[in-house]
Amino acid sequence: MKRRDALGLISAATALALIQPRFDKQTLTVPDSKLKQSACRWCYNSLSLDQLCQAAGKIEIESIELVGPDEWPILAQHGLNCAVGMSQPDGFGITKGFNNRTNHDTLIKWYTDLIPVAAKAGIRQVIAFSGNRNGISDQHGLANCATGLRKLIPIAEKHKVTITMELLNSKIDHADYQCDHTDWGVALCQTVDSEYFKLLYDIYHMQIMEGDVIRTIQNAAPYISHYHTGGVPGRHEINDTQELNYRAIMAAIAATGYQGYIGQEFIPTRSNPIDSLREGVTICR
Repeated sequence: MKRRDALGLISAATALALIQPRFDKQTLTVPDSKLKQSACRWCYNSLSLDQLCQAAGKIEIESIELVGPDEWPILAQHGLNCAVGMSQPDGFGITKGFNNRTNHDTLIKWYTDLIPVAAKAGIRQVIAFSGNRNGISDQHGLANCATGLRKLIPIAEKHKVTITMELLNSKIDHADYQCDHTDWGVALCQTVDSEYFKLLYDIYHMQIMEGDVIRTIQNAAPYISHYHTGGVPGRHEINDTQELNYRAIMAAIAATGYQGYIGQEFIPTRSNPIDSLREGVTICR
């Protein structure tokens, strides 16, 4: 093992050991300001993007996210933002990401080109993935991710675009995905050490992996730049048909001082999916 690799592993292990609670005493009082709402494009594939944008405007949604550069102008035409832009090289994505150094050259070039384009379009965040473990230990995977992401931080800082890595469950939906626990993601943020690398905390996924959602949000809030919703089990509507209390979760998020968007990423079961989206927005206000 090279000296720099050994140092990277030591740094990652130290970061994992040093995570401390930050917001244990926060109350769940909701501030006067409302949480901004966003809809995830893929959940509404039965609608054209134009149709989704028109519907979003009628229910006070300000963003359609997980949309690529080719469609950002459509959002702009409707006066909508894109809370999180999504664009990956062919063959890359959830299963193939920054945790394997053989992927770094391709990913670094891709994000180096993407980030200025996103900034020009007013997109303030772009999504990233750890990739699957494929035999890579959590410490090695963390060190590898940090090595690749650090190379992108100067351009992210220059253009004020945050790279946000999504936390996903590896128990049900994304077997072997490495960034599957909040403490691992926080340790990675601490290792990268930039305000322009943070986590996308997916409430659905982390309820499956960890539970204890509110306390985790309170403690990890400085490292979270975006949130996704979804009912557990099934990833459907976030009403009383599932186990999570989304009103309390939103109160906890608001109490941390969060100023970003709540991304509605549940799969509607109603014949009119916009009815479900409207309900989700009402719950999360």
